[in-house]
Amino acid sequence: MIVVVMGVSGSGKTTVAALLAARLGWRYREGDDLHSSENVEKMRGGTPLTDADRLPWLQAIAREIDLWRTQGESGVLTCSALKRSYRDIIVSDRPEVALVYLKGAQDLITRRMAARHEHFMPTALLASQFATLQEPTPDERPIVVDVGGQPGQIADRIVRDLEFRSREGAAASRLRHGPQIS
Repeated sequence: MIVVVMGVSGSGKTTVAALLAARLGWRYREGDDLHSSENVEKMRGGTPLTDADRLPWLQAIAREIDLWRTQGESGVLTCSALKRSYRDIIVSDRPEVALVYLKGAQDLITRRMAARHEHFMPTALLASQFATLQEPTPDERPIVVDVGGQPGQIADRIVRDLEFRSREGAAASRLRHGPQIS
């Protein structure tokens, strides 16, 4: 299984995803590390990225996911994945990829971003992220977690939800294929 932790900048993706990967003993990849230097400079300068800017980045994330899949590895990866069309690039046709949406109020996330240092994304771009955000819909089967809690609690909640999905999937498979005879 591969988990994509999504949400606007400042929602806690990096912190929660790193904790989640550590709790599960899975690989971890910070999706922002796959941005081109040009994209990072645009954002650092306060210029929102266009869909054309994001496409090579999303394709790089999809390649990373596919590499893990072919290697049979489980992992946790961060990506803002603000639009459905972005999620279609990185999640679509990959049934072993689970989407975790870190959801929070804009004022809470603005306060968190203002307290951060050493990150290329300025607080001024947060409004454009919320304007772009298309929350995942039920057909995407997201795990939606409110970011108001502590990162460890959020990671624990995601682990429980992933375990439930795993049991649910195993039960559904048994129903489809009948009991296994040894």
